[in-house]
Parts: sequence; structure tokens; C-alpha cells
Amino acid sequence: MQTFSLEDIPFQLDLTVSCGQAFRWQKQNGFWYAPVKDKVWKVRQEGEQLQYEGPAEEELVRYFGLDVPLNTILDEIDTDPLIHAAIETCRGLRIIRQDPWECLISYICATCANIPGITMRIENLSKSYGRRVEADGSVFYTFPKAERLAAEEICSVRACKVGYRDTYICKAAKTAAENPRWADEIRRLPYLSAKERLMTLPGVGPKVADCVLLFAFEKYEAFPIDVWIERILRTKYLGGAQKLSYNKAGTFARDHFGQYAGYAQEYLFGIREEIAGKGE
Repeated sequence: MQTFSLEDIPFQLDLTVSCGQAFRWQKQNGFWYAPVKDKVWKVRQEGEQLQYEGPAEEELVRYFGLDVPLNTILDEIDTDPLIHAAIETCRGLRIIRQDPWECLISYICATCANIPGITMRIENLSKSYGRRVEADGSVFYTFPKAERLAAEEICSVRACKVGYRDTYICKAAKTAAENPRWADEIRRLPYLSAKERLMTLPGVGPKVADCVLLFAFEKYEAFPIDVWIERILRTKYLGGAQKLSYNKAGTFARDHFGQYAGYAQEYLFGIREEIAGKGE
């Protein structure tokens, strides 16, 4: 078991892996486990220390964004009392740097679905097409590579209970397999161009694109908008009863919170139920 010191590094592991940005982490006997790329990671936080097995230290730091100047980011987005309350409650929540391919398919699976449904679809795909890995007596499955899914018929993928998303998954797999540098190309693009590029894929609308750009490409301007976030912006910031369009909501958020609007989204999402409890 290795350790990493979090002295002067604000971090909340439990909140970071359970807040809905990634779907494969599960807690067993006080540790969080997840298959990350080709290995199973085992991590827990004890005060200002991370105890871990699986990744190298540099992999751990990169994945959890521990090299990101979080306090500087939070100072920049701390523009009003509501986001200030969210920062006070959730300080240490970090945006994970996910693998672009897995993140893309995960959020295609996330359309019109709740977290248990998303998790089920991802696990089914991994069990069918990934590699079996054991850790501490439990069995995990790595996420399937694009080339593996690209070789499958749509009907086979449909058996993973992904519903209408089967066509989108297979087409995304073929695109990624035919162009192994697709992620590098998107990473080099500015936010809006990267979003347009992702949205050329079937099944990738504005929200899926924003999620993938935020959680896999470090495009922190991306501001994914679900029903919770739209309601928060509409009722707590814009004082209106009429539902906001996706573009209007995103533009307001980037103007209000700045270049790290995506971090503001995650922090507001973290206190969404508390906000809802206060009524509109």
C-alpha cells in the first residue's frame, strides 16, 4: 500500500468519486475500487493522506486532478452567495481527468437515464467486451477498447441493455477505431470548436459534448446543464419562470463564473438537493 500526502492540497475523495461525474467507482471495506484503463485502483482517504494500490503516483495525481490549483479556481468562481455556499460545503471536490473514449461512451449511455441505469449499461458493456481483472477477491472488467466494439454487430451491443444507444455506440466505436488520434485532435481545439466536432457524432448532443469536454478534455468552460442546473440558474440567478434554453443557460454561466464555469457547475450540483429543499 502506497501513500500520497495531501498537505496543502484540498481534496475530498468520497465526494469526487460519488458526485456523478464517473460511474465505475464502488466502495468496499472502506476503500474505493474502480477499473481505470487496464488496472484496478484501490484508494481511500485518511485525513491528509491517500492510501492506494494500482496506479503509479503520477497517474493518481493526474487522474484526480491533484495538480490543479483548486483554491485559485474556487476563488475565481466565488462570485455570489449561492456558489460561495457550495464551495464551503464541497471544497475539495475535484474534476476527474477521465479517459476520453470511456467518457464518451459513458455519457452516450447517460442520455435519458439515471445513475443506476448508466452504471448498469457501462458494466454490461465491460463484462461483454472488456477484460476480467481480480482484486481483493472481487471481479472487475476493464472498459472495452474502441476496436473491440467496432468489430461488433449492433444486435450484439444491444444485448448489453443499452437500448436505442446501440447504434450511437457502434458508430462512435468505428469513428474512434478508424482515427486513433481523434482525442488528440479534439484536445487541441478551443472549446466551441471541440464541442462542434464532438457533436458530429450520432448521439452526442450539447449536454453529452459538454460532459465529455469537461470530464475528459479539461475544457473547464464546459457547463453541462441537466434539469437540476437549469432550475438553479433559472430560479436562483435569473429569477424567471420560463425554462432556459441550453445555449442561453450555458452562455450565462460562462459570463457569470468565467473560464472555470465547469467547476461551478459541479459545486452547484453538489448542493442541488439542499437548494431544492429551500424551494423556488
